[in-house]
Amino acid sequence: MKFATTLLVFCVCALLMLGLVILYSAGMSGPGAKYMVSQLVWAVLGVGACVAATTVDYRHLKKISWILLGLSVLLLVAVLIPGIGKKVGGARRWLSFAGFTIQPSELAKIALIIALAHYAELQQRHMKELKRGLLLPGLGVVVVLGLIFREPDYGTTMLLGCVAGILLLLAGVRWLYLIPPVVVGLTGFVLAIAFNPIRLSRVLAWLNPEAAKDGVGYQSHQAMLALGSGGITGLGLGNSRQKLGFVPEHHTDFIFSVIGEELGLIGSLVVVALFIALVVSALYIARGARDNFGFHLAAGVAFLIGLQAFINIGVVTSTLPNKGLPLPFVSYGGSNLFMMLTAVGLVLSVARRAEVREKSARSNPFGAKEIAGQFT
Repeated sequence: MKFATTLLVFCVCALLMLGLVILYSAGMSGPGAKYMVSQLVWAVLGVGACVAATTVDYRHLKKISWILLGLSVLLLVAVLIPGIGKKVGGARRWLSFAGFTIQPSELAKIALIIALAHYAELQQRHMKELKRGLLLPGLGVVVVLGLIFREPDYGTTMLLGCVAGILLLLAGVRWLYLIPPVVVGLTGFVLAIAFNPIRLSRVLAWLNPEAAKDGVGYQSHQAMLALGSGGITGLGLGNSRQKLGFVPEHHTDFIFSVIGEELGLIGSLVVVALFIALVVSALYIARGARDNFGFHLAAGVAFLIGLQAFINIGVVTSTLPNKGLPLPFVSYGGSNLFMMLTAVGLVLSVARRAEVREKSARSNPFGAKEIAGQFT
């Protein structure tokens, strides 16, 4: 367990430092160190939240799991109200308080994982039933996903839907029960895209990138040029040319293109390896959790980070259509960075309590069961 926690912390720190360096490089074409300084402030706040989450027993979250979920729903409703939610680029996803801009969907990600983990522990003997295993938790999932979808934020909706589905499967829901809601959800997505000209054009540009490289597919095309020009070893830090106004959002959703151009294929593969190691270590911690709640909590965070990184890198490399999701710990964005670091703290809290059980078992193998029972 100690090796897994050390590896997890190392991967997060490496990605965080890389993000700050690349953000400084990305700002050289315009705002200078603005991106890096702002991200550094959120990183400090996030690390503080991570340490606090690690210190506090994660099981206390069970007392407030429904409160957190309810609060996230209220914020998601508030963001949709004109005059309260901040509208940028046709989407209403942000709330502004005292000069800070937050994205309620980031809180909703963690709140939904906590709520599902708590529900899975409470109903662990009934998760194979249709009503208790799927319909009741599915109702809460649908409410959260529906509000995020309405912003609109199709990428986060799909991400959270996948994470929720995986958690329900891990909790014991029969996979046959999940087929109808998955079919309905995918059908709804297809219809929504078909009647949304902007998103339909993105999908068509993804299917035929050469024909759309000067239009809707311009961003993806330029990102591919950046990755290609980086070659094996890259052009060197600060030497990216595509960041000079050619790749839109190169400091947020498409920051991986800057990494590929400046650090090359080697640097890109290192980033992928860091995410893989992070997810594997978090899943190992989940496997060693002392209770069902800790298992689902750590596993949910692992799949959240892993799938978001997979989608972001997939979009930048044109493997997936444009989704608009940041690269965890690397992309510019305070809300996402803060919540991701907090989520890592929760995983470390799970590992910390598991280590207490391991030490108890080693020191007194005959009384380990009784000692562990004192913590439950």
